[in-house]
Amino acid sequence: MDRLSGLDASFLYLEDNAQLMHVCGLIVIDPTTIPGGYSFEAFKTELGRRVRPIPMFHRKLKFVPGRLDHPVWVEDVDFDIERQVHRVALPAPGGRDELSELAGHIAGLPLDRTRPLWEMWVIEGLESGHMAVMSKMHHASVDGVSGANMISYLCSLEPDAPPLDPGATAGASMRVPGDGELIARAVGNTLAKPVNFVKMLAPTAAILVTSARRASEGKAMAAPLTAPRTSFNGNITGHRSIAYTKMSLAKIKEIRHAVEGATVNDVVLAVSGGALRRYLEERGELPTTSLLATVPVSVRSESEGGGSNKVSSLFTRLRTDLEDPAERIQEIAKSNVNAKEHHAAIPADTLQDWAQFAAPRVFGLATRAVSSFRLADRGPVIHNLVISNVPGPPVPLYFMGGRIEALYPLGPIFHGAGLNITVMSNNGIMDVGIIACQELMPRAWDLADSFPEELEAMHKAIVG
Repeated sequence: MDRLSGLDASFLYLEDNAQLMHVCGLIVIDPTTIPGGYSFEAFKTELGRRVRPIPMFHRKLKFVPGRLDHPVWVEDVDFDIERQVHRVALPAPGGRDELSELAGHIAGLPLDRTRPLWEMWVIEGLESGHMAVMSKMHHASVDGVSGANMISYLCSLEPDAPPLDPGATAGASMRVPGDGELIARAVGNTLAKPVNFVKMLAPTAAILVTSARRASEGKAMAAPLTAPRTSFNGNITGHRSIAYTKMSLAKIKEIRHAVEGATVNDVVLAVSGGALRRYLEERGELPTTSLLATVPVSVRSESEGGGSNKVSSLFTRLRTDLEDPAERIQEIAKSNVNAKEHHAAIPADTLQDWAQFAAPRVFGLATRAVSSFRLADRGPVIHNLVISNVPGPPVPLYFMGGRIEALYPLGPIFHGAGLNITVMSNNGIMDVGIIACQELMPRAWDLADSFPEELEAMHKAIVG
């Protein structure tokens, strides 16, 4: 038994039929490298064998009676790989439009909470001769980094080599507690909440004072609720549009080295800002003020709190108000120095500590209110979108023996921010995954196709 942290559980409480809290990955594979050739049955059998030593893949939720406390993870004694892995074929001609449409449909399907909170869809019939695997993992179970790690544990460095060592993720199965034990634990945790709340007040007050001082000095990160409204900022539905593209990691690094103080993430944000500027400008929708992005930050090495999610966030302006790509990257690099210093001044466990007070009924009522009354369609915009940068493998990897040609990460979207851009480095390439609410951004390809163009323009302006 393993109790969910407040942050992990909050992703369950925030979920509704439109706001689905799972993270996805679209893995494109060359099946010609699979020893003995590809067959779905052999693929599924091998996958079942590989997930067995890793508890995350065969655990499920058990809720506390009366929802008195956060749920716990328990062993799924009826685990069946047949329920987790599905097979589907693309309609002809099996190009990018057909693949993205199918991936969008799969991304819009909720996970079954009575089973382990993950599934994989094996997609055949790509016109390239490749195959694809669409993975889905609930955010209550993984964040971006841990999700990528879980996928990597199913991979190998050679087609016929054993999978990577799961290390600390392997272990004994989790027992299933009785309702009486869960209620007793819940009562104990509830009684401790007032004391823990009081303990949080002093450090939180110090954080607020520090933030106010940095703001007065012009050294704070960008503030939420100051974002301009765009066509993808509003109430979302359960329908998803997906697109993807690739960028040269070498060119991104060349830009980084040419701009003083810049990081790879700064370049990614600047390119994203330029691509979004192109997208909005072509539609006559470009705001005069800059778009504001939430950027998840992994605190995995710093945080000692429990839970699968070890993440915090910072807010940053993408300088979509600047046409010159060179000026944009320079301004983003400069402002992000302040944002990172501000973020570093906030203890890594702060978000996780406050999330312990997350109440399922309160979160559920709030989510339903936002959806039912369409509150995200009016009023201040908290942020325009989420942009994540997840480190990936620097060398070729093989998934079930098939060489990974691309790994496009796809994060969740939210009421009020119906767009998510996630990038992952992959053997010298930066794979870009874009997911949006279909009603708010029907053609995500229009945005995806702007990324390589913007990278080229920035590289030319900075490097020459």
